[in-house]
Parts: sequence; structure tokens; C-alpha cells
Amino acid sequence: MLRTTIAGLRARKLRLLLTSLAIALGVGFIAGTFVLTDTLQSGFTEKFGAAADRIDVAVLPAPSEKDEPAFLSQAVLERIRAVGGVAEAQGLVRGTSALIGKDGKAAGDYPTSGVSVVQGPLSRTSIVSGSAPKTATQAVLDKNTAKTRGFRVGDSIAVLDQENVRHEFTLVGLFDPGLDQELAYTGAVGYVTETAREMTGQKGFREIDVAAAEGVSQEEARAAVVKAVGAGYEVKTGRQYADDMIKANGADSQFLTMGLLLFGLVAMFVAALVIYNTFNILVAQRTREMALLRCIGATRGQVFGSVVLESVVVGLLSSLLGLLIGYGMGAGAMVLLRATGTPLPEATATLTPFTVALAVAVGLLVTVGAALLPARSATRVAPIAALRTQVEEHTFRAGVVRVVLAALFLLAGAAVTGVGVSGPPGQAALVTVMVGGTLVFFGVLILGPVIVRPLGAFVGWLPGRLFGVPGRLALDNSGRNPRRSATTTVALTVGVTLMTLISVLTGTLRLTYSHKLDEQFPVDYMVQSQTRESNLPRALAEGLRTRPELTSVVALRQTDAEVGAKGEPYQTGTFTAAAGFAPAFTSGSVGALRPGTVAVADYVAKDLKVKVGDRLPVRTKKAGRVELTVVGVFDAEKTNLTEVTVPAADFDSYFGAVGDSRILVNAKEGLSSDVTRKVVEAAAQPYPTAKVASSTEIRSGFDEALDMSVMIITGLLGLAVLISLLGIANTLSLSVHERTRESALLRALGLTRSQLRAMLSVEALILGLIGALVGVVLGITFGWAAARTATSDVVFTVPVPQVLAFVALSGLAGVLAAVLPARKAARASVVDALAAG
Repeated sequence: MLRTTIAGLRARKLRLLLTSLAIALGVGFIAGTFVLTDTLQSGFTEKFGAAADRIDVAVLPAPSEKDEPAFLSQAVLERIRAVGGVAEAQGLVRGTSALIGKDGKAAGDYPTSGVSVVQGPLSRTSIVSGSAPKTATQAVLDKNTAKTRGFRVGDSIAVLDQENVRHEFTLVGLFDPGLDQELAYTGAVGYVTETAREMTGQKGFREIDVAAAEGVSQEEARAAVVKAVGAGYEVKTGRQYADDMIKANGADSQFLTMGLLLFGLVAMFVAALVIYNTFNILVAQRTREMALLRCIGATRGQVFGSVVLESVVVGLLSSLLGLLIGYGMGAGAMVLLRATGTPLPEATATLTPFTVALAVAVGLLVTVGAALLPARSATRVAPIAALRTQVEEHTFRAGVVRVVLAALFLLAGAAVTGVGVSGPPGQAALVTVMVGGTLVFFGVLILGPVIVRPLGAFVGWLPGRLFGVPGRLALDNSGRNPRRSATTTVALTVGVTLMTLISVLTGTLRLTYSHKLDEQFPVDYMVQSQTRESNLPRALAEGLRTRPELTSVVALRQTDAEVGAKGEPYQTGTFTAAAGFAPAFTSGSVGALRPGTVAVADYVAKDLKVKVGDRLPVRTKKAGRVELTVVGVFDAEKTNLTEVTVPAADFDSYFGAVGDSRILVNAKEGLSSDVTRKVVEAAAQPYPTAKVASSTEIRSGFDEALDMSVMIITGLLGLAVLISLLGIANTLSLSVHERTRESALLRALGLTRSQLRAMLSVEALILGLIGALVGVVLGITFGWAAARTATSDVVFTVPVPQVLAFVALSGLAGVLAAVLPARKAARASVVDALAAG
């Protein structure tokens, strides 16, 4: 039997090629995921391991719920320097330090970070050009910011301190921020330590690094430092510090791994369907062969073992091929990420023994598991079947068990999805909907052979009419073996469902947030500070009000205050009214806001259990505790007011002359946006941190982020779609072989080669359209459900052009998958095929 099985594999190597490719792609995706993340982890280990060679002890603020102590004082640094066995200790400063671009405005949407650059043995700043700062008038920039802002070594740069006072520095060098995500995102300016403290306003250090004296171990130095600083600090050896940094970055790698593996599992599920279908057809085609083996003495166990052995060989070879594909995918992903500017460690692609073992195990388990049912059916072939001259045409009947089981899955899935949709939006609701969707999908999978015929009749009606006899034959063939057709189409259904779901979800979120933006941003321009924590001078709004091109200017101010009987912290603010400014109140009105009163957001009213007419205590900085009357409750999602809003005069008496946090500007009707934008920007020009934004820009940024997400997800799902197309091609190829005599008989009765090719192409088209139709229905349904879990007040929409494109592409993909099988069938000799029967 072993020799027979090996001979059979050799004889059918071309038939098993597409199966091997399907599983290899799935294994390759999973292996590539681990190659990528293992490479990142290896790079992190190497990068942060170098810190252990420079740092013997690291002192950090102890973690606490209130993030205290937030810094390490100069006194702590001096105590550490005085410790015996400590050769050197340096404090590291980090804060915000806004760089002024060549246009006179603060660079970036967020302020540049300000950091201290330490020299000597504890230096961890990689200078790539020029030198490190040595005096209070020198500074360095990270290389990415210098490139994007057009600065070179030797230039003069301007930076704002914590009071927004401008300072000039000579740019003496550029440095690489390395793997520091914060610095890579914001950009950074580096100074000598004392200048960094003055510019950032930090009262102390983010971290203190210690170098031990020669002959003193890291553990000994740590023990001495702990004794010197006392409790309330986190003291680590250099090795512990490096290990913690590796783990922290490894957590990000694990998150990336889990996300990518989800797509890998989808690909493997589709590949399993392809394998199951392939072995099912092969077993059906080899009925006579297996019956003959039974006639000459082969037992059921030997027949079962031969099919399983075939699956083991296919799984093993596919897994090894998948490893090679995965290695290439991982290495390619590293190159692509570096090309996009993602901060990554320098490391070559890594293929660990765990990845090799996992890839082989997954490939074998999926392949063998998918082949078990076909192998079991092979043992049921009776020896008498060897006497038949034609493969038996299997009929299908929908059993009671199948219908009941499918109904249970569908009802359970619908119930779970209903629970997720009816609950409050959030992660828990999304997970619930995902579980419900999975249950519904399995219900459809079980019910597939039952619904494939009516669906085939529906989607095949038009092709059957358009293509005449070949079309009608194709329509009949698509429903002859419902089990096979259902399994073939389900593979494509998975990809279409997920792509439709993503399209519906992103389209709905785009429209929903567009409506919400129109409600929350009902103005032409918004001016706010680059740092959300700081304020703008009131003179800016006053200057805007003098411009004839602008019709209304509303300035909003805010600060933190303790509100309610328990003194809970809420943002408390005010506004200067203008024509047309009418916040949406759910009860009361903005007109009732007079001295001694307050308006609160709807969720604040709910939290504090207050309503219009109630008294609300507020603790202020200047007036102490005041009792205010609630005169209005407003919808927080439809207005720009602060959580707790008081009249402008009261606000000044309670908190002093606080600057404006935001300025809302409306332009005069009939003026072009270019003109009005220049007016607003000209008024904001003297204030470097004042940033001007329009609703168009905000919407464009949101759309860009959504489009990028869709592009990435679609690319990842593309693998599952590719595998499903291989499945269709494989099914058709094997089906063509199975129907060799039938095709020859049709040719003998007058069907031309082109008509035979058309018949097989239309059959593939119908299979593709069936998968697309089911996928579209599931995708739209659960895209709506997922959107309901993302936010409230969803404005549902179906991107019809995209959905129609998915359907068209699915049909086209089916036709393309049929090209080679149809060509092979058309070229076959009629006489030889009839004689073989």
C-alpha cells in the first residue's frame, strides 16, 4: 500500500499542486508573521541590551496611581553621586520644547520634545552628523525633523520655552531618535542638561543613569543606590532595565503578532476548505481504484491510511514551501516598514526553531485534519464498485440533522449579535458581535449545500440566457454536486464577507463622523494652541473680531475645577457669544446663563445626578466654593461647550484671566476660502503656537486614516481571496478530469471547443457569484452591527459601487480560475476520452 500510495502521488502531482500552493500560502503568512515579530524582538534585544553595557543602575520614579513622584529631584541626583562605588550619575530631562519652523509657526501638530543630551560614558544619544551640544547656546535636532523642516548643521534655530518665550540656538548636530516612538513622532531638540530643564520647565529628571566604579558589580551598585535614595523610587540594574525595555517593546510585537495571526487563521481556514474539497473529489474519482484494492486484499484501514499518508506528504511539502514564502514575507515587510520611515531596530530576518516547528505543525494538522473526512468516506467504497464502468453520481438530500443544526447556529448567532448591538458601544460589544457573526457563518456553512441550488438558479439565470446551450449546461452543472459547490464557494465567501464588512464599516463610520463633525464643528475655522494644555492670548480673538471678512468669532476658555458634593474634577469654562452661536440644549437654554448660574453636559448631569433648577457646588481658585444654579443641560456631542460652563464674567472672577483654549470663526458668505483662510492665518501669525484648522482638513485627516486602514486590511485579506481562487481553479480542474467522458460525449453531439470552454467558464462564473452573493449579504449585515458597536447615532450606509465591484471581481475571478481547466478540456481528444470511459 505504501508503494501504491507513493505511485499515486507521482501520478497526480499536478492535481495536488494547487492544493499544496493553497496551504503553502496560508503557512507562509503565519510563518512570515513570526519572522517579522521575531526579527523585531531580536533587534530590540540587541538595541536595549547595549544599554546594559553603558548603564549599571537606572533610577526611575516609582509607579503610582497619581503618577507621583513625577520626577527625580536634583537632591536625589546629588545623593546618588555621593554614593561610594558610583563613578558617575546623570539625570535625563524630557518635556515639551516647541521648535519654530522657517515659516515662523511651531513645527508639527504637536510640540517638539525637549531632551537633555548627556556626554561621557553614560551618553545614549546617537549623533549622526556634527557634534553634541556643549554650551547653553547650542542644540541638536533629530535627523527626521531636520530633514522635513529644512534645517542643517550650522543653522540658527528658534525654540519656545515653557512660557512661550522665543530662544535662539546654534544647530551643532543631528541625532537618531532610534526606537523611541515618542521622539520619532514629535521630533526632538536636544540641549545640555541645565538648558533642557530651563526650556522644558521640568523641575527634575525623568530618569537617572548610574555608572559604577571599576570593580563594583551592578548588584552592588544598585544596593548602594537603594540605601542612599530610600523608598519611593524604582531602582534597577542595567540588565534589569534593558530586560524591561525589551519586554515593553515586546508587548507591542505581541499585539502585532496577534493581529496578523487573525488574518493568517482566516487564510488557513480557507485553505482547509480547499484541501477538504480536493481530497473529496480525488476520493470520488478513485472509487474504482480503491474498490480494486479492496478486491485484491486491502483492508479498510489500509485504504484510510493511504489517503491520510497522501495528506501528510502534501502537508509536509506545503509547510516547507510555506516556510520559504514566510521568510520572504517577513524580510519584505521589514524592508517596507523601513521605507515608510517606521523606527525599527537594525536586524536581519530571523527564522527561529519555534517558527519552523509551528509552520510545519500547522501545515500538517490543517492538511491532515481536512483530509480525514474524505479518507473516512474512502473506506466505505464497496469492492463491487470496481465493476462499474462510470463513477457514481452522488445525490444530495438535506437531512433533518443538518437543517436543525444550521438553525441552531443561525438562531444563536442572531441572538448573540442582537445582544452586542443593543448594548452600549465599546470593545465588549464588538467582541460579542464578532462571536455572533462567527456562529451565523458556521450556520451558513452547514446550510451551504441546501442553498447552493436556489442561489445558483438565481445568479445563473442571466448567464444561462445569454450564453445559450453552454450557459444552460453550466447552470445545471453548478448544482449537480451541492456539497462540492458549497465548499468551493464558501472559500470565496470568507474573503468577500470580510472585505464587504470592512467597506460597509468604514463607509458608515466615515458618514457618521462626518455628520458629527458638522454638528461639533459648525464653523469655517477653529484656532487652538499646538499644546492642548496651554492657551492662546485673548488678543488673538479680539483681533479676529475686527476683520470685516469674518462674521462671528466665539472664544472658549477652560480650566480644571472640583465640581459637585464630592469635588470630582471636571473641565470648567466659558465662552464669548457671537451672532448665530446657538449650542444644542436638551433642557433649559443658553439664554438663561446669567451670573450665579451654570450649564452642564448631559453626561455630567447624569454623573452628578442634577437637573435644571438644582444647586451645584463648584470649588474655584479665586472665589473658593460657590453654589451655582443649573439652568441648562446640553448635548456634549453636538456642541463645543466645556463640560461645566459658566458666564464669562463669573469665570474671570472665579479663575482669573485665563487665555482662550479654542476660537471658532465663521467667514462672510460669498468670500472664497482662500481669502478668508489667509485672513485668519495672518491674525494668528504673531502667535507661533496658534494652529488654524478647517472642517475640511479635519475630515480629510480622518478619511486618510480610514483609507490607509482599509488598504492594509484589504491587502491582508487578499491572501484569503487568492487561496479561494486557487480552490475554485482546483475544483474545476478536478471536475474537468472527472467529467472527461461527459465532455467528450458533448463534443461528439456537436458542442464546439469554444462552447465547451464557455460552459466551464460560465460554471465558474456562477460559483464565484454564489460566493459573492452570500458574502455580500453577511458583510453588509455584520458591517452594520460592527458600526453600531463603534459609536452611537450611527448613520448607516452601504458603499454600493464597492459592493458591486466585489461581486463583479468575484465573478471575474471565477472565470479567470477556469481558464486553464477549460483549455485542457477543450484540447482533449474526443475519441481517446470516450475510449477511456
